[in-house]
Parts: sequence; structure tokens; C-alpha cells
Amino acid sequence: MNDPESKDQAGSPGDSSLESQNVQAPAGDLDDSLQKTLRQSPAEREQAAHLSKDRLSLPAKVPGYLMVRSLGEGSYGSVWLAQEENTGKYVAIKFYTYRRGLDWSLLNREVEKLAELYTSRNIISLQGVGWNSDPPYYMMEYLENGSLASFLDAGPLPVPEAVRIAKTVLQALVHAHGRGILHCDLKPANVLLDDNYEPRICDFGQSRLSDEQSPSLGTLYYMAPEQADLQAVPDARWDVYALGALLYHMLSGKAPYRTPENEQAIRQLETLEEKLEAYRELIRKAPRPAEHRKVKGIDRRLIDIIDRCLETDPRNRFPNAQAVLSSLVQREQYRARRPLIALGIIGPLLLVLGVIPVAGAAVNQMVSQFRENLTARALKGDLISANLLSQNVEHDLQDRQVQLVELSERTLLRDMMERVQDPQDDESESLESYGEIAEYLQHEKDLVDEKRESLQREKDASWFLTDAKGIQVWRDPPRPTIGQDFSHRDYFHGHGTEYEKGHAPDSVEPIQRPYICQVFKSDASNQWMVAVVVPIWDLQHERVLGILGRTTHLDQLLTGYDESIRGDSEKIGDRKIALIDNRDGKVLAHPRMTAENLRPLSREEVDQLVLKGEHFDQLKLFKLTEKKENRGPLPAVISDYHDPVEAVFSDDPQDNLWLAAFAPVGNTGWTAVVQERRGLALRPVVEMKRWLIEYGLIVLVTSCLLIFTVWYFVMRVLTERRGWDWSRHQSEKKSDTETTVSN
Repeated sequence: MNDPESKDQAGSPGDSSLESQNVQAPAGDLDDSLQKTLRQSPAEREQAAHLSKDRLSLPAKVPGYLMVRSLGEGSYGSVWLAQEENTGKYVAIKFYTYRRGLDWSLLNREVEKLAELYTSRNIISLQGVGWNSDPPYYMMEYLENGSLASFLDAGPLPVPEAVRIAKTVLQALVHAHGRGILHCDLKPANVLLDDNYEPRICDFGQSRLSDEQSPSLGTLYYMAPEQADLQAVPDARWDVYALGALLYHMLSGKAPYRTPENEQAIRQLETLEEKLEAYRELIRKAPRPAEHRKVKGIDRRLIDIIDRCLETDPRNRFPNAQAVLSSLVQREQYRARRPLIALGIIGPLLLVLGVIPVAGAAVNQMVSQFRENLTARALKGDLISANLLSQNVEHDLQDRQVQLVELSERTLLRDMMERVQDPQDDESESLESYGEIAEYLQHEKDLVDEKRESLQREKDASWFLTDAKGIQVWRDPPRPTIGQDFSHRDYFHGHGTEYEKGHAPDSVEPIQRPYICQVFKSDASNQWMVAVVVPIWDLQHERVLGILGRTTHLDQLLTGYDESIRGDSEKIGDRKIALIDNRDGKVLAHPRMTAENLRPLSREEVDQLVLKGEHFDQLKLFKLTEKKENRGPLPAVISDYHDPVEAVFSDDPQDNLWLAAFAPVGNTGWTAVVQERRGLALRPVVEMKRWLIEYGLIVLVTSCLLIFTVWYFVMRVLTERRGWDWSRHQSEKKSDTETTVSN
């Protein structure tokens, strides 16, 4: 290590005075050879003694010791390094060289205190006293690393090292205070370091007994403000303040309040009283020292300890060194427990945080599986309903067709039709015959309507009859269409398309067999309609005499099954049924395609209610009317169906995601659709997920509360464990002994 400048290895008497601290002479340097504490030969010892005489005159010879060199000089004497001739052991000898009245009192006080405190390994040990020598002296152990002040000249110490030294100094103060001795002049120059850099305090020249009343002046910037008074009574809190200043110096590199400006201001004053008053005024008015707060690695507890030690009001200061030591011990216990606390709190929290992704993945997988199962089950139910709907619609159309076929094959009707169209009949007889046919058909229609009404089925929109040329000869309910040509209609010719009115080809002939025509729009409501028609043959079954038909709105085909399939929409998801044209994806019937909704629309706007894009491609891909490998139609379900009608008429077009199933309606080219709102159908999934999250949060919060509760009680147990207060124990023991003796 570098050879630090020695500030009087044993603490020279002069260093304790106020005057010498303000203007302090440099002390001598230690040789590298002495730092290594090697045994010297007699020639080397004589040479070293000669060199030291060149600097300082040897005060006196000490029998049995060889003076090596001077370590430093102060106002009241000098300190010399000496080597015992018999053992080669090095000691430091402090000579009181200046013969004053105070020499004896200082020597006597310091020797008495060192002799009283010899049992503490943290206080410099007394080796001998030369009362009768001229000048008098005392010997103490030599610590080769010098004083703490020399190390602090190079800069501040790390926080752990500063705390270590402060704790050891406090242990020495606790020992001294326990013997009733107050140091009264603690500073870096009075803290020595042994070969292991363990600190020991020295220089008890300014020390006082705890029951003494005489004042004691310490060193500026380490001295408590109330100590800087010639009438002050010694107090243990003086040493507490000095310890705080020492710790502050070790951390920040300088004593509190010590600045070149402050030193110059005090140095310019002449009398001691003026300097003391200026010092007290400086501490009272100056801002609170804060350099230690900027030290890297310092913690809040240590800052609070230093601040409390440096309180200007002694009532707010720690009461004694033991209280400061206990606070430092508690701080270390807290810091030592921090990894355990972190492990005990962060560990379980990390475990919980580690479990959260796993639990989240499990919940997501569970929810996903539940969603898939619920979707599959809902689509399966919808597919069954769609198949049922398609069958019912097909049966309804077939029933209508069968009734017409049965009526068209009656001989009476065919005979009347023949007579009307017989060229031998005159015109009046022909009109009379059509009147009979109208009455006959009206009667049959009324019977059918009554039967459907009894079955709570929708009635037909109309019945009609055309002759073989497409001229309408009867209609119920009556419209001004009697006598108009309807040969352009698909229900007349069965070509699968409708020609422009009045422009049907000349080759158009009436249908030859029962037929369900292509859908067409109602001129009155813009709703899609369908006609079920049958030919009326002559009695010889050689030519078609006319076309008998019945029309119905497509939404009427669904009316009878709408409520039965929808059921309780609040529970199963707002179900709807519809019909779609396989050829172009037009929506033919839908609960929202009512006359009130469609009547304001143009025919072109109605044509835009079409299933488009991906869903129409899927619909074609299903090949609903085909078989595949004799296993029936391909699965016809869509889990993300967008309803084109809902997109136009719904109050909330954004909520247009459905589960949908499709089924063909016989050979009509239509597809029956059963759909239910996806959000409502999968509501149990949302509820289950919310339930899992809520209970997961409850478990998480409960676990955290349990962890914190356990750690609360653990921390209480750890906090209640206090270090053993030996000084208090000794005081109580002494008090008990005195009580026993007095009794």
C-alpha cells in the first residue's frame, strides 16, 4: 500500500486543541521499511536513529528500547517509533516534551483512561508509562497502517467499508461509555488502523468522565455545536455527533460544514470564544449537510442514521453510542434479510406469474375446446332444423301440387274446359261456361282455404286459370288482370325463365306436366312469389286446354315453421330461417323481408339482397342437391355466416355473425337456411371464460394475501429479535448490586 502521511500514530496532545486544528502542522512520513515492520540490524537501527535526529531531537532515552524515528509532533509533545531490544517489538511512545502545567493533567487523564479501557481490543492498548522520565511519556502499541485521516486524504470510502469502521468505532465507544468515559474528540486522526485495517480509537487527552462537569473542546467540524462552549457539561451525545461527522467524512470525503470559506471565516477571528461562537452560529444557520445523500450505493436507513447523529438539537440525536450501534445492526439485519424477503415474496410471485401463462393457456385451450364443441353441437342442431325445414317446405309445395293435380283431372272440369273451347259453341255459351268454371273453382278454393285455416296454415296468395294461349280467364282474389296475356310467365311455358311481357316467342306452348315455376316478384309488395301450376288436359289427353295454378309468397311458406324452429330465441340464439336461390344466391324469403320493408325498395335494390363472395362459393361447393359416395349431401354448415339481409335491415349491422346450416328443398333449386346469432349461441363460452377468469383472480388474490400474511408474521418475528444490549445489561446488573448493598 502507499505510505500515508501519519497524523500522529497515537494522537498527539496538540491535535486535540481547537487552535492547532485550525492551523495544523504536517506530521512526518513513515518509511516503507517501517510499514513492512521488518526486523533491522544494529547498523541499520543506528543509521535510522541518526536520520531521525536530523529531523527532531530525541526527547529522552527509554531503557530497553531503541528509538527508530519520529512519527509526528504536536503542540504538547512528539510521538516516536521505538523497538524493544529483547523482542524486536515495535511500540509508539508519546513524550510530553513541553513543560507546562497542563502536561501532567493531560498525561494523567490519558493514561488513566487507557488503563481503564485496556480490555477493549477496539481501543489502543497501553504498554507502559514513564512518570519519572524527563519528559514523561507513555507507550502504546504501534499500528503500522497509521490513522484513518491519511486514508481519507485519498478520497471517500465505499459504503460497506465506512459502515464497518463506524461499527467498530461504536463498539469502542460503547465499551468506553460503559466504563463512564466520554472520548469528546473523535475524528479520523484519532482512529488508527492495524495490520488488518481494523480501527482502534486513541487519544483520550480530551476525554471526560460521564459525571464530570468540566468542559472539553473537541475538533472543529467534528465537535457537536453544544460542545463548543466553555461552560458545556460533557454529554454522551457529543460522541454521537462526532461519530456521525466521522461517518459523513468517510462517505463524502470531507467533514460536514467544512468548506474553505467557513475555515477562513473562523481562522480570521482572534479569541477562542469568538471562534466557538462563530462555529455554533455556522451550524445553526447553514443548510443541513447533504453530500452523503449523493453517495452511490447508500440506502435510506443509513442516511437517516447519519442525519439523526448530526442533529443540531441534542434532544433529537441518538441518546448514546449503543443506540447508534443498534440502529446499524438493525440496518444490517434488514439488508441481510432483503434477499430472503425478496426470495420469499418475489419467489412465490414469480411462481404465481409463471403459473398464470400456464393457467391462461389451459383456460384458452379449455374455452377453445368448449367453443368448438358448442359450435359443433349448435350447427348440428341447426342442420337438423334446416333439413326439417326443407322437407316441410317441399311437402307443402307437393301438397299444393297434389291438390291441383287431383282437381285438374276431374272429368267435370275437363269437360267444361272442352265445351268452352269447342269452336261449335257460340260466344255467349263460351262465356257462360267460363262462369261455371269460375264458380266451380271458387268453390274448390274455398274448401282448400277452410282446410288450411283449420290446420293453421297460410292460405294461398291467389288462384288463377289461363287458357291454352296464356290468357287469364279467372283469378281469385279478383284483379284487373282477367283477359291479359301471361304466356311470357315461366309458370305457363316452364322454360325456367321469364320473357319480357308481350314478347314471348310464337313457339311458346303451355306446360305438359305439373310444374313449380321459378320465383318472381310481386308487383304490389316486391316480395318473391312462386306459382304451383298443372295443365288441364282434354278428355282424350291429347291437348292442353288451360293452366290451373296457385301462387304464394315465399315468406308464407316459412310462416308456419318460423316459430317452431326459432323456439325461445333468448335461450338458443335468436334463430332465423330463410330461403336462398341456389343459382345466383338471391335471398328469396327472410323474416325481415316483409312487405313493409320491401315496398319502399326498388326492384333493383331487392335484387341486391344476394349471398355473395366466400359464402356463395361455399354454398355452391356444398352441392346440396348431389350425393357423394352414396353418403348423402356434403355437410352444409358455416360457423361465420354473414347475413346479407341483416346487413341492410338490422339496427346493428356490425352484429352480423351467425352460425348457419343449409339444406336443399327438393328439386326447386332453393336452399333452406336455419341460422342463429353466433354471439348468443356461444354465450355459455363467454360466461364460462368469465367465470374461470373471476375464480382465477380470486385464487390469485387469495394466494397473494396468504403469502403476504405469512410474511407479515415472519417479519414481525424477525423484527422482534434484537441484539443483546450489553451496556444496558451491565447497568441493570450494577443497579441491582447497589440496591442489594444499600439494603
